[in-house]
Amino acid sequence: MTLKRPSNNQSTPRIRYSVAMPFFEKTVFEALLNRLETSNRIYIAYSGGIDSHVLLHVCASIPLLQKKMIAVHIHHGLQAVADAWPKHCRSVARQLGVNFVDIYVDARRVGRESPEEAARNARYDALKALLSQNDVLLVAQHREDQLETVLLQLFRGAGLQGLSGMPEVMTFGKGVLLRPFLNTSKQVIDQYARQHDLNFVEDPTNLSIDFDRNFLRNEIVPLLKQRWPSIDKTVSRSAIHCAESSELLSKLAGDQFKQVYRTKDATLSISALVKLDVAEQALVVRHWFASLGLKMPSRAFVLRVLSMVQSPLGDPQLPNQKHTIRRFRNHLFCVPQQTVALPEQGVKWPNRDEPLDLPDGTELKLAYDCSGIDQSVWLRSKIEVKFRSGGEKIALPNREGRHRLKNLYQEAGIPPWERPYIPLIYLDGCLAAVADRWIGSEFYCENKPGCIRLIQSRKNKNRKGHDECVLVD
Repeated sequence: MTLKRPSNNQSTPRIRYSVAMPFFEKTVFEALLNRLETSNRIYIAYSGGIDSHVLLHVCASIPLLQKKMIAVHIHHGLQAVADAWPKHCRSVARQLGVNFVDIYVDARRVGRESPEEAARNARYDALKALLSQNDVLLVAQHREDQLETVLLQLFRGAGLQGLSGMPEVMTFGKGVLLRPFLNTSKQVIDQYARQHDLNFVEDPTNLSIDFDRNFLRNEIVPLLKQRWPSIDKTVSRSAIHCAESSELLSKLAGDQFKQVYRTKDATLSISALVKLDVAEQALVVRHWFASLGLKMPSRAFVLRVLSMVQSPLGDPQLPNQKHTIRRFRNHLFCVPQQTVALPEQGVKWPNRDEPLDLPDGTELKLAYDCSGIDQSVWLRSKIEVKFRSGGEKIALPNREGRHRLKNLYQEAGIPPWERPYIPLIYLDGCLAAVADRWIGSEFYCENKPGCIRLIQSRKNKNRKGHDECVLVD
């Protein structure tokens, strides 16, 4: 860790708003302050570096903000020298009279993530977890960071959304993320740090050009600025133009999306999609991914999805996002990739009054109605929950004969990839119910209070003290 030489004056200078921030775009920062006045807590992402230190120092000089502020240091644990940074950051926060928290994260790569992406994802996940409704996170990204972001997106072949760079304000977890320095030059931030003799850390990896952003920052951007000194300002302006155009396209896509989207299962209607031209279809598909909280895929991937509109051509998998695009009948589905192994021998229901957790993350629980499984039969039977192995049949009330589950699933329009995870409820070894969909006629009664109905739903994460699945011996 490299520290700038501390000031001889150990006390932290207190400066007025008008003196501390002459270099900020006043209208932008005043709008920011208006937003922060009504916020609950103000978190500041504080790495200990010069940019985040300036942001912390400026905000700490504003009494209105100081009482709400919490400086947050994320420790990635990727280099030994960083072990000393939390102590330094805590000391600076204490001098400024700001609350402080440090969080250790696991920033190791998963799958095909780059080291930069893994660290960023771990950092952002930790910060999102902190924010509650009406909380705000401030980050110190500035105009040259925006220049680097736009260039990286350009080199990756991004569209309008990518070329919009980083927004000044965005939803972040349950709160809001703000970038108050986004229209401020790096030169001005450095000048402020020198003026106030700030004591900051230098990350040695910032000099390594093995990372794409560092290569741009250390090798390419200085050359560009020799030829075009105001390139950070002009590219930032271009990013704003792209953002405005992207927003207009998003509104257009949103209107078309409503005509194509089926809310109950978050799918796209193929018959409605084919009425649009290819460019509009691509807009709708990207809007679909965004509505599902997924990252924008490449243009090539979007075109693969659109090819499924004409005919089924396999099931393309979203890279690194653990989802697969699948076609079933008249709809496109975005399906989470299941990695759950289903027990062949079934699952016991240890306490039938409590919900039963199932391997796929859902649960079975009981409800009482005037029709359903006879309660007296339910209470005296041995209950087992199994999963389809093939050839199962069930007799249904008011229908003749016994019906293969395969045929019932087809009639009900249940996608093939969902069928293996549908729980089958056996009473004393006989198939009595198929999840919450069908009840066998031998076990069905009506016009009788207290009949058993089964409900399958996603597990309640707040539920405590429930029984776990127990494999049948």
